[in-house]
Amino acid sequence: MKLRNKSLFNALLGAGLYLLDPVRDRLAESIEDFTDRAQDTYETAAQRMDRASRVIRGDDSRFMSTATALLIGVGIGVGVGLLFAPAAGEETRSNLADKVQDFGDKVRNRFSQQPHPASGTYGE
Repeated sequence: MKLRNKSLFNALLGAGLYLLDPVRDRLAESIEDFTDRAQDTYETAAQRMDRASRVIRGDDSRFMSTATALLIGVGIGVGVGLLFAPAAGEETRSNLADKVQDFGDKVRNRFSQQPHPASGTYGE
């Protein structure tokens, strides 16, 4: 009787291992996918930290090139706008000077306002 139980146990154990084999393969693939994603995330974070440290040290010139390109673009836009403006030159310059003056007044008013004291409540 003992030999029969051992054979039954071995048969059940073998069947269980056979059934668990695909699960083991899928688990290994999932672990590999997780490892790859973790590695990609780490590399992205390392690149961002490297760029942030370069910006803090002043070694990153991307901002300066972006600002320069923006200023050049604005200059070209203003020049083309003045060339193709439907009004006469004197009138266009007058309108442009008025708009610049209005914008300057708005900026001065915005920054000259005293900040409101905190009331301690939201929205008041």
